Amino acid sequence: MSTIAKQIRELQNLAPAQLAERYAELFGKQPRVRNASFLRRQVAWKLQEQEFGGLSERTTSRLNELIKQIDLPLAAPAPRPRPRIAPTRPNAPSIGTTLVKQWHDMEIRVEVREGGFEWDGTLYTSLSAVARAITGTNWNGRLFFGLVKRRAAQ
Repeated sequence: MSTIAKQIRELQNLAPAQLAERYAELFGKQPRVRNASFLRRQVAWKLQEQEFGGLSERTTSRLNELIKQIDLPLAAPAPRPRPRIAPTRPNAPSIGTTLVKQWHDMEIRVEVREGGFEWDGTLYTSLSAVARAITGTNWNGRLFFGLVKRRAAQ
């Protein structure tokens, strides 16, 4: 077996710290990454390059030409704003739905909007907030509007 193949095979038995040390010997600088798999590939490449020679001059010049043709932005791209999507519950009413409830001789109509629930010209963030505004007490909004049934006493 050739010595280069043997050296590459021995890399499999080295710990990440030992690989980093070997990398530093070959490249003359500390590795940026301590990932064992990455270091094994880099060290193996360098060993082969030293033994068999690197890329030809023609290949290197062609790669440099291609690199010059790449139009890379100099500044970091501006982050794209993420659309703000309200989390939906599995049984949540769809946007545009009108919830109707009879309560103390009043017909209550609540519109489901993209940003929440509209009642009496005011936008609320939850059905519970609407039920609290109507009754003056804390309610489970889904229960108040009949979207879920009360669990039976156990």
